[in-house]
Amino acid sequence: MGNTVGQAACIAVKVVSIMIILSIDTATDGVSVAIADGTRVLASSEMRSEKQHAEVLTTMIDFVRKQAGVSFGDVGAVAVDIGPGLFTGMRVGIASAKAIAQVLDVPIIGATSLDILATAIGETDDVIACVIDARRGEVYWSLYRYIDGKLRQVTTPKASTVEECALQTIDRGQSTLFVGNGALRYRNEIELVVAGVLPRFEFADEMAALPTAVVLAQIAHERALRQEWQEADTLVPEYLRLPDAEINWATRSAS
Repeated sequence: MGNTVGQAACIAVKVVSIMIILSIDTATDGVSVAIADGTRVLASSEMRSEKQHAEVLTTMIDFVRKQAGVSFGDVGAVAVDIGPGLFTGMRVGIASAKAIAQVLDVPIIGATSLDILATAIGETDDVIACVIDARRGEVYWSLYRYIDGKLRQVTTPKASTVEECALQTIDRGQSTLFVGNGALRYRNEIELVVAGVLPRFEFADEMAALPTAVVLAQIAHERALRQEWQEADTLVPEYLRLPDAEINWATRSAS
């Protein structure tokens, strides 16, 4: 009986400690960090940085932790955006999150940048088309819908041309909200394909263009309650395509 009570107490402590989550998002042009206690965000910081993710991230983590009045020992889990997105940025965030999780001996929770964009929109009857700029005239994208009040990913994430993304969107024949920096960058190209075909379509504004650590913390909290976490060494990035350096090398080798 004593052992059972002790085990229950340990589980209870684990559930309580997992509520304080440090979330890190560096997968795109935005760098953001947040600390949340359950559904309450204690502190957050965001900035745009195309090439300085590594330089600013450590400072941002320290700033947010101090603003929240939280020590590293209070953190029960680390959440990180695993992409798709900018390869260097993704690696910086994932490597930092893994290192912190391993040092603190806490679980890690990974969420895709597409999931984060869709979650930020909130419940809607429209299809949510999450489109991230992949450079080289391509986009990373996936479609989402709310079904019975739950957000569901209804297409497999992929990297493709903008035209293919737009064509597969109109295949559903439903009103669609396009969100993400890829949707905004290629808005004209998307409109040329979907105008007059979809019953209605809109584009979310610049405020919703990038995934953020605040929304990531929300996703991580829900997954933590379901104990959907990983050990740091099992977390892998969501690349969807080869890094540009490998593409360039393959192209040179083929020629």
